[in-house]
Amino acid sequence: MAELDTSSGGGHKKGRGGRRSKKLSTRVDLTPMVDLGFLLITFFIFTTTMSRPTAMRLILPKDVPIKDEQPVPKSAVITVLPAKNDLIYYYEGDDPTKLQTADFHSIRNIILNKKHRTNPRWFEVVLKPTKDANYKNAVDILDEMKIDAVPHYALVDITPVESSLIETTQKANGIR
Repeated sequence: MAELDTSSGGGHKKGRGGRRSKKLSTRVDLTPMVDLGFLLITFFIFTTTMSRPTAMRLILPKDVPIKDEQPVPKSAVITVLPAKNDLIYYYEGDDPTKLQTADFHSIRNIILNKKHRTNPRWFEVVLKPTKDANYKNAVDILDEMKIDAVPHYALVDITPVESSLIETTQKANGIR
């Protein structure tokens, strides 16, 4: 706290020069400022250690060689391709020419229907976001895998054949 010393050190002196002006001491106490500085430093250190970035946790499998495993039947696989304008293209099996269109409201029923028609041991979903899909669509389809309790799914790159089929479908439907 800043203090001003207003004591004059004795009464008025009358002398040759007349009245003398009081000399004030300007002593500033900086102790509260130092305390405030340390409190701010403590606060910022505490808040930076408490704020951690939150991200979706991905559980990746161990990289071990597979022995005596049978390959997954192609009929048990559904490929989901999120695209622009919140559209989803999908096909069952390994033939991308059988491409069908859905949206985020109907894809759950399509995945669950395929899951019920397929042996749970072999059921697999392949996710291939297009270059026009936004980040929200990719996260939404990953969330859908958790909601639908899909045990096996993979996020992979789209092939040029699938990309050209989607572009052709979009041009035919007038989607820009």
